[in-house]
Amino acid sequence: MRTIDHIYINGKFVKPHGTEVMDIINPANKEVIGRVTLGDEQDTRDAIAAAKAAFKTFAKTSIEERAHMLQRLHDVIIEKFDLLNEAAVEEYGAPAAATAGRTMYAAKNFLHNLDVMKEFQFEKRIGKAKVSLEPLGVIGLITPWNANYTHISTKLAPAIAAGCTVVIKASELSAIQTQVIAECFHEAGIPAGVINFVNGRGDVVGAELTRHPDVAMISFTGSTNVGRIIARDGAATMKRLVLELGGKSPNVILDDADYQKAIPLAVMTAFSNSGQACHVGSRLIVPEHRLEEVKQLVIKTVEGIKVGNPWEEGTFIGPMVSQKQYETVQHYIHLGVEQGAELIIGGSGHPEGLDNGYYVKPTVFANVTMDMTIAKEEIFGPVLSILSYKTEEEAIAIANDTIYGLSAYVSSSNLERANDVASQIVSGRVLINGLYDEPKAPFGGFKQSGIGRECGIYGLESYVEPKTILGHDAVPQ
Repeated sequence: MRTIDHIYINGKFVKPHGTEVMDIINPANKEVIGRVTLGDEQDTRDAIAAAKAAFKTFAKTSIEERAHMLQRLHDVIIEKFDLLNEAAVEEYGAPAAATAGRTMYAAKNFLHNLDVMKEFQFEKRIGKAKVSLEPLGVIGLITPWNANYTHISTKLAPAIAAGCTVVIKASELSAIQTQVIAECFHEAGIPAGVINFVNGRGDVVGAELTRHPDVAMISFTGSTNVGRIIARDGAATMKRLVLELGGKSPNVILDDADYQKAIPLAVMTAFSNSGQACHVGSRLIVPEHRLEEVKQLVIKTVEGIKVGNPWEEGTFIGPMVSQKQYETVQHYIHLGVEQGAELIIGGSGHPEGLDNGYYVKPTVFANVTMDMTIAKEEIFGPVLSILSYKTEEEAIAIANDTIYGLSAYVSSSNLERANDVASQIVSGRVLINGLYDEPKAPFGGFKQSGIGRECGIYGLESYVEPKTILGHDAVPQ
């Protein structure tokens, strides 16, 4: 049993002013594994004040000083890797192998940003002007529960690189993971007040960060609905925003693709991170004349997927993070059946023998149309919708028929054709014939999938403000 009754402000672990206590539940067996005392508005204001005070000196640090900090932040994650990974598996329920990959990715985020910072032009000459790119100030980082370390590092690393100080409000469902990584950052020896953590609810701590005048920017990853609230409330103080929001990503399989490879990959893409990810390819768009073949390949693939204990070797899908999320996924499965989609595998309820956790059956619907709820709304669970098309133009139209535009996938044996289709899909990222990542390339969404970009130079630019100075080289008269 882990008791988390401290938050991290101004370089110290301190008792929060807030008094609400919440149980932390292992989603794999529904056992209470900890309790966390949640912070409140006063705790948030204290953290903001600490970050504001620290910014005065931190903004003036050299690139070399900040490079050392980024290196050390990477190093402490590597040093505490096993402890971090264990906390993630126990609290979130993701398979251990997948969690290890995300923990390593979190560590590498600091090195990627170190490289970007060294190449970044913090001062430029544009005509007669000198343009100085200066750190914004105090940044509120609000992160979700589906990849705690990754989201924190993705936002924190460019803030450090830019010379900004932060207040981090991670999901209260990730309190153990947040405590462990806060302890790591404390060991890294970052100046007091630069990094602050406040556990708490979004409508309490997150709301205070969003409305507080001393917070210059909010970087948020989460649902589009919450993103709308942050955008609305942050407007009162003209906050800068980076919002990485929801998705309903299309996976377009062209008729000339290698279906023996493309369809299994599409299923695994849809069910990665147990389906609890904004970028998963949850809409599989296939030629109508190959639909029956696709259905058989999908069924065969899903039957081979292991659902269960996240510590067991070979497990690909773990439990949903909470009872609430389990019920949400069940709701969408029921809607799919009610609205006339063809259930080809899975369905409601727990997989056999897994009633003890928040496990759901990996579920696939065929003959889905874009007027169905399961084709339009983000489910955040292992539920895949198969839609069919007659022409390539129709496939592209279906792919773009969504309020979202975060990620997309295209498969074809003709690379030129695949690139042509990719260029017509309205999405922040499009992956062709496989799963790839480039951590220095921008990540973020079109339409209601977000505002701004994370990663690489685009991510760092979000944390600086350009100042134009004219007459800087004029000879005094």
